[in-house]
Amino acid sequence: MNVCGRYTLLAEELDILEAFGISNPIEEYQPRYNIAPGQNILAIVSDGQKKKADYLKWGLVPNWAKDPKIGYKMINARTESAADKPSFKRLMEQRRCLIVADSFYEWKRNGKEKQPLRISLQDRKLFAFAGLWDRWKVGDQELVTCTILTKEPNDFMSEIHNRMPVILPKDKELDWIEKEKKDPYEMRDFLLGLPDEALTAYEVSSYVNNAKNDGADCVLPLA
Repeated sequence: MNVCGRYTLLAEELDILEAFGISNPIEEYQPRYNIAPGQNILAIVSDGQKKKADYLKWGLVPNWAKDPKIGYKMINARTESAADKPSFKRLMEQRRCLIVADSFYEWKRNGKEKQPLRISLQDRKLFAFAGLWDRWKVGDQELVTCTILTKEPNDFMSEIHNRMPVILPKDKELDWIEKEKKDPYEMRDFLLGLPDEALTAYEVSSYVNNAKNDGADCVLPLA
């Protein structure tokens, strides 16, 4: 199981627009209980003037890739090495995005079993993962895809998993997506130096294990 391989976005559209200062409506927005790799996910990019919310396919397909199936292996990128990797270096410079969420799932090993947990921020509902995006085009086939950056776990997450997604503090979101070209190592250090926000978690049922299950039962606390 990838780190940050599933998450939720249950907020109302208006709350998302307000939280992230977006003026364009989100086409065909639907709250989601079990967002999975390979699906279209809500991301925010900046053109230097304003922020725009749109759907990107989760699973990065670099613009030089021969086969778009590579995306299934690239749902996450390690922040520590992203500035060194051909797939991510150019994106760290100029193709950074926010991936909108309100909780994520992680599976904690419990003997031979893995117990799913729903993890969210203690003090605010909506947040953004740090993401990277790219555009792949061959003939008339085009994909705009993204990946979620991960890092070493904080004290809270280390009890659950050996990696965690990078969650941007509210006042650092614009710094991450501003349009200017940046040094990829500077952006790596920016992410690794972010303060940790307090997290909370509770156990949910194995219903969430199946990516086809996308209903309220996914987030019900385990009895």
